[in-house]
Amino acid sequence: MTRVAAVDCGTNSIRLLVADLDPASGRLTDLERRMEIVRLGQGVDRTGRLDPLALERTLTVCRTYAEMISGYGIPPGRVRFVATSASRDAENRADFVRGVREILAVTPEVISGDEEARLSFTGATRELAGQAGIAAPYLVLDIGGGSTEFVLGASRVTAAGSVDIGCVRLTERHLLRDGRISDPPSPGEIAAMTADIGTAIEAAGRSVPVTGARTLIGLAGSVTTVAGIALGLGHYDSAAIHHSRLGIDQVQEVTQRLLTSTHAERAAIPVMHPGRVDVIAAGALVLRTVMERTGIGEVLVSEHDILDGIAWSAVPETS
Repeated sequence: MTRVAAVDCGTNSIRLLVADLDPASGRLTDLERRMEIVRLGQGVDRTGRLDPLALERTLTVCRTYAEMISGYGIPPGRVRFVATSASRDAENRADFVRGVREILAVTPEVISGDEEARLSFTGATRELAGQAGIAAPYLVLDIGGGSTEFVLGASRVTAAGSVDIGCVRLTERHLLRDGRISDPPSPGEIAAMTADIGTAIEAAGRSVPVTGARTLIGLAGSVTTVAGIALGLGHYDSAAIHHSRLGIDQVQEVTQRLLTSTHAERAAIPVMHPGRVDVIAAGALVLRTVMERTGIGEVLVSEHDILDGIAWSAVPETS
């Protein structure tokens, strides 16, 4: 067994996984799995820069994660820190890189959309081989805060594309007016978001033949939250959500509920993380629109995603 630490710093959240890995069996055993909403990408779509307060929120969590990693005795060589859409797009990302390096003694890798897609695919599919009722090729849909990845493959990635329609980016682009988020969105705003998502799906489809997939696998907080709502859970339960299956009718119903509810109503949903209340409607709309436009009638929900892929990539023989 090899003990590693993986950090995934996205547009909306920063997550830590400390795990023991067994490359021979493909087993990943969680020791710690943490997530904090820091909204690093706040305003990046508009300004092109990381906001100083958002950066400080992120680095504060990094200090906490550094203490945890040290407590498990993991050397820097077994820690991989990956940053995605927000830091990839920001002009001042050097400030972020420098801050993380000072705290964790590792250099954060601001990865491309293609590498993000490959890691997401690895994390979501490594455990699926041979499981009954889960047929390849898989289409992995990773709905993040700043971007969404489409990844097609079986034992390996055969096609991938990344488009800028994450839940935070869409919310800020279409629902933010004079510093306030529409509550709930107007029909015109929903139509504009849907059109934006449709254009992005068409762009992704030019490089990823989505209709060739036999199983759609949905990743990240927007998808898992939709699943928790559809399942009627009284609290967020990763075990119940992982590998649950949602039909298009369930996704449509939950998305409509989120698009027509107020902030207070969304916040009162038992599985809702406070940091997702303002952006969950946009994330759910991405999932619904993808399923409607591709004609895929069911999504397999996975709690294993890019974070797990980062962990596996920290072991040289599995990279």
